[in-house]
Amino acid sequence: MIRTVRGCCTAIAILMISVPLARAAEPVDTAQAIIQNQIEAFLNDDAETAYSFASPQIKGKFPDKTIFFDMVKRGYAPVYRPGNFAFGRSKVEGHTVVQEVLISGPDGKDWTVLYFLVRQPDGTYKINGVEMLQRAPGREI
Repeated sequence: MIRTVRGCCTAIAILMISVPLARAAEPVDTAQAIIQNQIEAFLNDDAETAYSFASPQIKGKFPDKTIFFDMVKRGYAPVYRPGNFAFGRSKVEGHTVVQEVLISGPDGKDWTVLYFLVRQPDGTYKINGVEMLQRAPGREI
């Protein structure tokens, strides 16, 4: 009987601990899915879908999907045509998710790309900016 009660309490404690962790992971999982979907849209030359993941602030700067798509092609080639990519560290700060993406660019150079996603009033997340940092060969992050 004591085992059952102890096991039950342990299970409840684990559940109580894991619920906040699951909630914290939700924005990160959502952010990673959005980033992956946008990269796939770039790879498929689907400007409309790629543009749909941009925040209203980005759409204000680039009011047309074609202008946005051309800007990404010219200024963010590793994002537009990545070789391999993998998700790195992430951080949730209030309504913003910062997601690190490790990308091998079309020129063979390695990049650390920081995506900034902001939760919108309707609860969705949109990409609000990207910062590209070239990685030194063999450098640990």
